[in-house]
Amino acid sequence: MHPASRAAIAVFLLSIGGLAHAVKVSSVEIRGLDEELEDNVRTALSLGGAIGSDVTARRLGYMLRAAGDETREALEPFGYYSPRIVVERERDGARRVVLDTAAPPEDEAESVATVAREVRAGDGAGADSRGPVAVVITVEPGEPVRVRRADIAILGEGHDDRYLEEELDAFLPREGSIFHHPTYESSKTRISRRLAERGYFDADFSARRVEVTRADHAADIELVWTSGARYDMGATRFLQQPRGVVRNDLLERLMYWNEGDYYHQGRLDRLRTSLARLDYFSRIDIQPRIEEAVDGAVPVDVVLTPAKRDVYTAGLSYGTDSGPGVRLGLERRYVNDRGHKALAQLDYARKRKTLTLQYRIPAFLWLDGWYTASLQAADEQTDYIDTRRVEFVASRSGQYNRNLNLVAAVHALRERWAYEYEDDNDPGTPALYRYATFTYPSLRASYVDLDDPLFPRSGYSGHLLLRGGAEGLGSEASFAQVHARGHWYLGFGDLDRLILRGEFGQTSTSALVDMPPSLRFYAGGDGSVRGYEWREVGPRVVDADDDSFALGARHVFTASAEYEHYFRGSWGVAAFVDAGSAYDSSPDIRTGVGIGLRWRSPVGPLRLDIARGLDDPDSPFTLHLNIGADL
Repeated sequence: MHPASRAAIAVFLLSIGGLAHAVKVSSVEIRGLDEELEDNVRTALSLGGAIGSDVTARRLGYMLRAAGDETREALEPFGYYSPRIVVERERDGARRVVLDTAAPPEDEAESVATVAREVRAGDGAGADSRGPVAVVITVEPGEPVRVRRADIAILGEGHDDRYLEEELDAFLPREGSIFHHPTYESSKTRISRRLAERGYFDADFSARRVEVTRADHAADIELVWTSGARYDMGATRFLQQPRGVVRNDLLERLMYWNEGDYYHQGRLDRLRTSLARLDYFSRIDIQPRIEEAVDGAVPVDVVLTPAKRDVYTAGLSYGTDSGPGVRLGLERRYVNDRGHKALAQLDYARKRKTLTLQYRIPAFLWLDGWYTASLQAADEQTDYIDTRRVEFVASRSGQYNRNLNLVAAVHALRERWAYEYEDDNDPGTPALYRYATFTYPSLRASYVDLDDPLFPRSGYSGHLLLRGGAEGLGSEASFAQVHARGHWYLGFGDLDRLILRGEFGQTSTSALVDMPPSLRFYAGGDGSVRGYEWREVGPRVVDADDDSFALGARHVFTASAEYEHYFRGSWGVAAFVDAGSAYDSSPDIRTGVGIGLRWRSPVGPLRLDIARGLDDPDSPFTLHLNIGADL
């Protein structure tokens, strides 16, 4: 019989068998590959969608035959062009090789006829009469294709651009490396993007070729760009829609380039960041008009949509020391067309009250930042202290770079305090108030380098505060202080992260007794040593009722390690250990451990922790609730 006739008959018989019988695919196993290669092959296989379902014998036969080509095509992006692939199917303990790419190719008609005979013999019987089919694909990747020659170049003005030269030098894969398609495409895209970022808008490929010689296991790359001329910065227009809230001549001070300077996308990105920090606008759209360029100069439109002028905030609060309270706030984003800001905030609790008034003027020159004048009045009437404080702060802040923020300030502090325990022995005695006046400078530096400010999984943040005053120069005692805090975030896989935290503070003074409570260090509670109450860890005094109260200390040291695991949704759990102390001479380290519940909310993680101190067998459990990233 003619081969074509045999094939037609076989296909007909297979069609009849496929219509009458169904086969269940129980599993598809891939052997011989690492995780990355296996995942790519599994994604490419048609068989993957059939697992656990009934398919016709005809459909299964097609997918088994196609598995070889699908596997080979899935391996090529990783440089494996000549693998050996063996496809087997197993049913009722019997295994049969369906495909072996190392074996001589079968006549297609004979292959189809063989499947047809198996259908007639009952191998394609219904799933209820025979067991499911398991598929095993064994792969020997073989020798990978490596880059034999890589000719990568930029012609034109971009040839002498040192930043583009660095990109060419960093091109991957290099000669001798495995020809990895994703890496090649990423490098190619990066250079094309870099050309556009640096103003070579007419850049295009003059050569783009990759030749793979399977017999030699070699790939030859030829990539050549013609950069064309580099464009310059044209006129920049600020368009505030629907109305202007800040004078454009003030916003123009944020531009650190002049018209006619060379074009660079980074200039526009920095302008966008500076405008966003001002918080005047709800939308910032910076549009380079490349199509309107004249004589190589690209005009830029900065379209700004003003944000709501007034921001009101309100909330409830509760603290074990402060009692129930309410928080109210009003911020005016722009007081006038010069961009001034004003803020009023009241935190009113039963035992602790704070009122803050603040006025800010944008500092457009030198470093993006603010001139700020703030006045804060605080009153605290708890079981162990009666204190009132008024503090005026004048500061200049500046964003030194993308990660580092600096604040230089001058403080004028007036504080009155009295410890309640000193009156317990003689309740009729008037409170023994102490008074302190301190005028001193401070310098604060904050460094934040995180992959995600709301839920960081990689990076670190740190804060350093230096402050000090001199007796006779506005302060009642000479002192110098350093206070440093840091966080380090380490992500593991997609669901876990480790958070390490540390704190160190030191005071140099010969008159600690004259230092007001607000200039002393404390430990215990949230953000310090969980398992202990707020300010519980450190020097304390005991009153007539055997209650102890924190006095504050010269120095502080705390450390924390916390491991979080999140489930496939937004919920997770945590375990942590905290340790540290506030101390005058030598630390009395206290340790707390606990577990917590986590929820990734839209405004940052919500953290509910239960902790217990380990240094006292009778230590009670403490509850801690926080929301937002702790940076």
